[in-house]
Amino acid sequence: MESEREPSFSIVIATCDRPRQLAECLAALTGLDYPRDRFEVVVVDDGSRMALDAVVAPYRDRLDVTLLSQANAGPAAARNSGAARAKGAFLAFTDDDCAPSPDWLGAFAARVRTAPGGMIGGHTINGLPRNAFSTTSQLLVDYLYDYYNADPAGARFFASNNMALPADRFRAIGGFDTRYIRAAAEDRELCDRWLQMGYSMVHAPEAVVYHRHRLGPRSFWRQHYNYGRGAPAYHRARAARGQRFKIEPLPFYVRLLRFPWTRTRGRRALGLALLLVITQVANTAGFLAAWVRPDADRRAKAVASPTSEAGQ
Repeated sequence: MESEREPSFSIVIATCDRPRQLAECLAALTGLDYPRDRFEVVVVDDGSRMALDAVVAPYRDRLDVTLLSQANAGPAAARNSGAARAKGAFLAFTDDDCAPSPDWLGAFAARVRTAPGGMIGGHTINGLPRNAFSTTSQLLVDYLYDYYNADPAGARFFASNNMALPADRFRAIGGFDTRYIRAAAEDRELCDRWLQMGYSMVHAPEAVVYHRHRLGPRSFWRQHYNYGRGAPAYHRARAARGQRFKIEPLPFYVRLLRFPWTRTRGRRALGLALLLVITQVANTAGFLAAWVRPDADRRAKAVASPTSEAGQ
């Protein structure tokens, strides 16, 4: 019977101008220890400058993979495009710079059986431990997971590079908010909206992906600046749903600065703490810029004319 078979998944990957990372992600997916007839891969090219057919082609005999293309509209819109074409009962989102572990889908499937209607979030490990900027960005995510998901059965935040949820519920609530044209708070907003609908979130640390996002000083600043730029839209969306503006209390930030010492010691911990300070400065700068000019991203989007056009 269908109910006795493994759950079917559609793995959705949004990508833009990162062919090497995409190839490494697809290579990792070929190693999934999961029945090949129970999952597909949907890659959405969000306006890359080069065609990705040659990148995807080598994996077509090892994966059930579909390549869609659209004009650049941001990762939220790209993930929604992939979800619209997905055939699986459950969506599993990861990013092109991630390498899921072999038992990733199996771990999600086990959780699906106990929480079939919930959103499930896995555990992400920094795949570039010698890169201090990449390590700090993942350390911040680790802290947020410790803070918001202290009760694994009552989790409140998952990043979009490692989550799974029922496809029908994702579509019913409208998917990711496409007003986020950057990778900035669209996953946070989806989680908040999901919880407000009365749906559950469950943290599954056994569902592991390795994140290989190489960062330097400029890209590190830009990443956290953009996170801040996404925050006003997040708070306005919450306000539109009748929720109050919320800022974390001072102890949240004090514990954040102490967090590196729970993972390492000495100068390395101090260096990571200093970089965490920079993330908060960048985040604040981005927040203030977007708060003062809330329509700046919308104007940029209009100039880019991101009308999507999907094709196999």
